[in-house]
Amino acid sequence: MKFHRRDFIKSSLAASATALAGVNTSFAATDAPVLAGREYFELRAYRLKPGAGHALLDGYLEKALIPALNVRGIKAVGVFTEPEAKDGPAVWVLIPHPSLESVASVNAMLNAEPTIQSAAADYFGSSTKAAPAFDRIDTWLLLAFAGQPQLAIPVLRREGKARIFELRVYESYSEAKALNKVAMFNAGEIEVMQQLGMSPVFYGQALVGRDLPHLAYMLCSPDRETHAKNWKAFFNHPVWLKLKNDPHYADNVSKVVSRFLVPAEYSQI
Repeated sequence: MKFHRRDFIKSSLAASATALAGVNTSFAATDAPVLAGREYFELRAYRLKPGAGHALLDGYLEKALIPALNVRGIKAVGVFTEPEAKDGPAVWVLIPHPSLESVASVNAMLNAEPTIQSAAADYFGSSTKAAPAFDRIDTWLLLAFAGQPQLAIPVLRREGKARIFELRVYESYSEAKALNKVAMFNAGEIEVMQQLGMSPVFYGQALVGRDLPHLAYMLCSPDRETHAKNWKAFFNHPVWLKLKNDPHYADNVSKVVSRFLVPAEYSQI
């Protein structure tokens, strides 16, 4: 039997998505339409050396990468810094993809195109071993939750207003518990956050990357004070209290990592 890697990946992701909904996972790859309409999110952390600037990287992202992604139909690319980073400086990039094919084609071909190389001549030509544009890149691939299948651009961004973001990562001690936490979000947490104006940008189940299994999501607020008030309202909401006290969702998170991010001037989110 001939092995088709793309079919295997799609089948595996379909099985994972069905598990999120609490459905029997013993089904064939023909059930893949359960993923229809759900985006994939590529989250990158361009790690910087301590004390290093990121002007070369900003130039590449703003003048080369983002325009090229926009031409390919990817209209909302987020770029953020983390002023209070505890694990070293980084520039965070969020790229929504409509399909796995988009993820593969962008990463395989984009930087080889002459238009990209021309627009990013400084980035490719000025970076040296002693003074690189970045140290390393960490990348995660996430599948959007059924409860919010696509990235949402915050109203604050559309209105050109100041905003801050919180990126939250929930790690779990087993794959089953990670899926259980995703199901908990789909069962009501997402809707409550939307109702309270917490402006969720995305929710994603991490498929590829370090520190698996986990999920990640991003919220937007005009400032930290408003953000804290929103969280207080969430923790007192009857839907959250009911979910929190439901034994079915017990002990599904073992570690929470929170990062407050600031958008770059050219960020489209």
